[in-house]
Amino acid sequence: QVQLVESGGGLVQPGGSLRLSCAASGSRLSINVMGWYRQAPGKERELVAVITRGGNIEYADFVKGRFIISRDNDKKTVYLQMNSLKSEDTAVYYCNADLLGVNFWGQGTQVTVSS
Repeated sequence: QVQLVESGGGLVQPGGSLRLSCAASGSRLSINVMGWYRQAPGKERELVAVITRGGNIEYADFVKGRFIISRDNDKKTVYLQMNSLKSEDTAVYYCNADLLGVNFWGQGTQVTVSS
């Protein structure tokens, strides 16, 4: 089992920045893929960005150039630096970890972009 605890969400004005963090615990095995997904009201959950243990990264097109994903393998933590936020980025952001093909999810953290 893997437990994921997210932090860093909140209310921010358009054009502002937020940094999300997600700390993993509960597994002695190394987690290969960690990432962030989001779900807006009335919409399906969608990929935001993922990063492998080796540092390979994939971004959704709608965040390229604005968001940066990173991870600290020693701390088992993944980060999402979100810049130039837009109202359409408003959603619950979920941390995800793939451990040997099994997906684990955090509880989610609300990000609201509004003036």
